[in-house]
Amino acid sequence: MTQYKIPNATIKRLPLYYRYFQFLDDSNKQKISSNELAQALQIDSATIRRDFSYFGSLGKRGYGYDIKLMLGFFKELLNQDKTANVALVGVGNLGSALLNYNFSQTNNIKIVEAFDKNPKIIGETVHDVPVYDIADVKQHLKEQNIDVVILSVPVKSAQQVTKQLVAADVRGILNFTPLRLSTPDSIRVHNVDLANELQTLIYFLNNYN
Repeated sequence: MTQYKIPNATIKRLPLYYRYFQFLDDSNKQKISSNELAQALQIDSATIRRDFSYFGSLGKRGYGYDIKLMLGFFKELLNQDKTANVALVGVGNLGSALLNYNFSQTNNIKIVEAFDKNPKIIGETVHDVPVYDIADVKQHLKEQNIDVVILSVPVKSAQQVTKQLVAADVRGILNFTPLRLSTPDSIRVHNVDLANELQTLIYFLNNYN
């Protein structure tokens, strides 16, 4: 891999490239040009070539990209052979939906345990995932060596729960709450605000058509 730092925007596109090359391989396609790839993914071809250039020479001029070689490259790059176990905190409506989905489109990410404070579901299994008391989150995460957590609790309790996750030495939080969490610099937080994305979409539809 190149010694240069890979831009965050490029990193975010890597799973998209992997999934599409997986689709192409499943469709028995052998090669694809950067222009064809750009059209399918709706990403500028120059951007795709620049993304790929960070990892060396991946394509051949006049030929394009070999599907199996590209799939193998991205599979290794994204550690697809290694399962990443994660935990979910907050088994409400959204949390339950996430447990039901449980990253069914990927083979290397799996929610293996969940946490909540509702006594009605503590000790139960929701969509094949055991639910534990949030009070025991530190113990469970350390025992299972889980350092990535999905947070889908009510906003009023989000920061307090985050403090518990910090104490459990988590390294990453996928935050589905609208609150911007306060965490140490050692913890990476990715925010997923569904309402904000929908409101932004509606704004564009109302003002740019």
